[in-house]
Amino acid sequence: MQADPPAYDWNGRKVNAGWVTTFNDEAIVSENRLTVIPPDFDLRLAPLFGCAVTTAVGVVNNDAALKIGQSIVVIGVGGVGLNIVQAAGMVSAFPIIGVDIHETKTQMARQWGATHVFNASTTPDYLAQIRTLVGPQGADVVVDTTGNARVIETAYELTHADGRTILVGVPRKDDKASLYTLPLHFKKILKGSHGGSCVPDVDIPRLIRLIGQGRMKLEGLFTHEFSLDQINDALGLFRSGEAGRILINMGNAP
Repeated sequence: MQADPPAYDWNGRKVNAGWVTTFNDEAIVSENRLTVIPPDFDLRLAPLFGCAVTTAVGVVNNDAALKIGQSIVVIGVGGVGLNIVQAAGMVSAFPIIGVDIHETKTQMARQWGATHVFNASTTPDYLAQIRTLVGPQGADVVVDTTGNARVIETAYELTHADGRTILVGVPRKDDKASLYTLPLHFKKILKGSHGGSCVPDVDIPRLIRLIGQGRMKLEGLFTHEFSLDQINDALGLFRSGEAGRILINMGNAP
């Protein structure tokens, strides 16, 4: 039986949190939604398996099926985007191009394996520069993590006629993208990702083994930490674009 989602009262109005519980001290979770991790694994890093890492690796492995030497452009290099960059490096893609509107994010993308980065807010001709790197026909894979319809259109146009456009970000209902779909009747692929098609109880143990062998890293993804009663400050920092992943300490204030 599926439980009803939580609902909160805010200024006399009902706020429904959907089917994922958020910012609560306790939650009832079905056993089949849990993945056992080794007792010696750093629990401060474990929350990253909730989305950022598992989705990103799944995007590269499953949705994009990125091959050795293929080019990839990641638009939006936040928590998921940084790990897509890292996973692309693990399969020897080239070039690995990160795009964002925040300089902090582009610099982090370099640290996580991007061979080239572009700040779209300060580099008006970044699309032309990307085509110089990947070829005039476009990149093999372009991933959008922003969910912005205009960015989705850009990602699609930047994708090679034989390539794959992968949508990780979800646009608002009133934010419609306009695309020329004829290439989809041939070899071009446009695909929405659902958590990277990750299978947690299979994929998370594999990732933990890679981390244990130094083949993958998570240290450094968390750039800030807040206590639960500082959640509004955390959300404000998140919206600013000046942070990587933010850790919420559910116990005492750090």
